[in-house]
Amino acid sequence: MPIRKKLFLQALSPAPPPRLGPAGRPPIRMVANENPLGPSPRAVAAVQAALAELHRYPDAGGVALKHALAARVQLAPESVMLGNGSDELIMLICHAMLREGDEAVLAHGSFISYVRRIQAQGAIARQIPLRDMTHDLPAMAAAITPNTRLVFVCNPNNPTGTTVGEAELRTFLDQVPDEVLVVVDEAYIEFVTRPDFPDLPPLIRAGRDNLLLLRTFAKIHGLAGLRLGYAFVPELIAYLERARPVFNVNSLAQIAGLAALDDAEHLARSLAHAAHSRTVLSEGLRAVGLTVIPGETNFVAVAVADDQGLAAALA
Repeated sequence: MPIRKKLFLQALSPAPPPRLGPAGRPPIRMVANENPLGPSPRAVAAVQAALAELHRYPDAGGVALKHALAARVQLAPESVMLGNGSDELIMLICHAMLREGDEAVLAHGSFISYVRRIQAQGAIARQIPLRDMTHDLPAMAAAITPNTRLVFVCNPNNPTGTTVGEAELRTFLDQVPDEVLVVVDEAYIEFVTRPDFPDLPPLIRAGRDNLLLLRTFAKIHGLAGLRLGYAFVPELIAYLERARPVFNVNSLAQIAGLAALDDAEHLARSLAHAAHSRTVLSEGLRAVGLTVIPGETNFVAVAVADDQGLAAALA
């Protein structure tokens, strides 16, 4: 008799097999949106200084890093949850909040991890088409049913780079029932210059219990290889922590993250490089007749007639 498997998990497409590029090197992943300037020099130095302590287990609570992150948004350290990348936090949130048959609402044309993590729980992903390449929040609010347990909003959106403003997002949040958790993924928040971009920590401080903010060290700080993400979630954190592996964030990631937070020079250089590169690339793409989607991230998205054909040609 074969080993029994979960049918909804078996139905997911498997991860692509690993492959090497020219000269045996890993291929350049254009979808990864990594920092071309590399990691924070302060983070590198801190990691190098800690290598002799690798025989020690990491701080399971990530206390020092949680204090530093909380202070920046005027929340209590107990409001911060750390993850092995924000992708692990997405997985843990779905694991903790979704049962088989439950529903989650999200945009169709947003971060692919949401759909996979939802479906891995046997839940239903209600995907709402983008409007003008960004979230159609009124349509997402209308898609919420009594079976909805989660809503994902990626702001700025990956992969289009577009954003929604403060007034629009607050109106949406007011339309979401209190028992539905809204996860706002702000992985690219440091690149945003839009003056009315939502400032959400004050809503959490004011007691909005069904709001969770996701952020990461992978983009602006250049620590993608160490896998370090975090969430601000005061009300549900004690519950969500029950699903978290004890030593999910390694010691080097914690040390690097703490050092990167104080590296203002690296942050400024990364922002300037991203803004300049986005302008140069956008101008070049428009010059050859392509439509550039206005965005505020460290990548540029363009509209193409045959996206699958282009992806195959670049593979």
